[in-house]
Amino acid sequence: MSDEINHPRRRFIGAIALSLAATQFASAGAVRAQAGAGEAPRLPAVAPGTNKSFPVLKQIDAGVLNVGYAELGASDAPAVILLHGWPYDVHTYVDVAPVLANAGYRVIVPYLRGYGTTRFLSAETPRNGQQAVIATDIIALMDALKIEKAVIGGCDWGARTANIIAALWPERCKALVSVSGYLIGSQEVNRKPLSPQGELAWWYQFYFATERGYEGYKQNRKEFARLIWKLASPKWNFDDATFDRSAEALENPDHVDISIHNYRWRLSLAEGEAQYDDLEKRLAQFPTITVPTITLEGDANGAPHPDPAAYAKRFSGRYEHRLLAGGIGHNLPQEAPLAFAEAIVAVDRF
Repeated sequence: MSDEINHPRRRFIGAIALSLAATQFASAGAVRAQAGAGEAPRLPAVAPGTNKSFPVLKQIDAGVLNVGYAELGASDAPAVILLHGWPYDVHTYVDVAPVLANAGYRVIVPYLRGYGTTRFLSAETPRNGQQAVIATDIIALMDALKIEKAVIGGCDWGARTANIIAALWPERCKALVSVSGYLIGSQEVNRKPLSPQGELAWWYQFYFATERGYEGYKQNRKEFARLIWKLASPKWNFDDATFDRSAEALENPDHVDISIHNYRWRLSLAEGEAQYDDLEKRLAQFPTITVPTITLEGDANGAPHPDPAAYAKRFSGRYEHRLLAGGIGHNLPQEAPLAFAEAIVAVDRF
């Protein structure tokens, strides 16, 4: 089933975005029609923070979840799925989605498990955050929405999830845009120590490995998220209202358990579910991604991230890497929405 959720509290702050979205959607077909075959349409400039909210959020049962998601654009248009990371939410794409809808796409932006309005259908389902399970959530969402194939973009956890879908289900991924490149992980690799400086960058992962860390994140998740935002994007001058809109999603009742499990699983301190073992074995081989791909990186990303030269060989299809200048940090789609939208449109035409 699919239901729309209107949030009265959000209507006032989203009024401008709704008006803009309505105008954009009306001209979407015309914009796309102006582009010739293989030619990317010119996208309108959009400044970060132009939009405050999505016009409507919907809910749909998909796999083990009832997924909350934003949807913009015509239902019969080519699909784009945009995936957020930790500790962010769907607002990562609040300025990207209207631009893509205006360019003729059906844009789906879901809350991952443990965020926003997404809920488990059963109290008995393990609150599992391992990498494979989040990817299967998105495949289930695609099935529920009857989306056979989509361009998929993501950053942070969302980029890893997009990588996994492109690697294991290339028939469902037309093309890929991935912030910070190839992020598929392995428990075996994660057992190997890094340099002291490298370990320092993952301080929160070790904090989460303790019960003190669990309780600390549970009690202080909003303050914790704000700290991560500042460290990961040191030159992004986000205001309190921008942060608060995303921090609300972290109040999801499963958020802490999902987050802690994800980081403990990476270090082999928590078990995954046996039904995903085969997928994890395949991922541990670091499968090549064959679909057309653009990877993006900001010049001021303060979060741990690999060197582009280290992962370029993981992409065997048409591939391009773009470095964004101007103080762009880890939450790249929200900090540089036009550049991210341009990458989606470009990779779709590779």
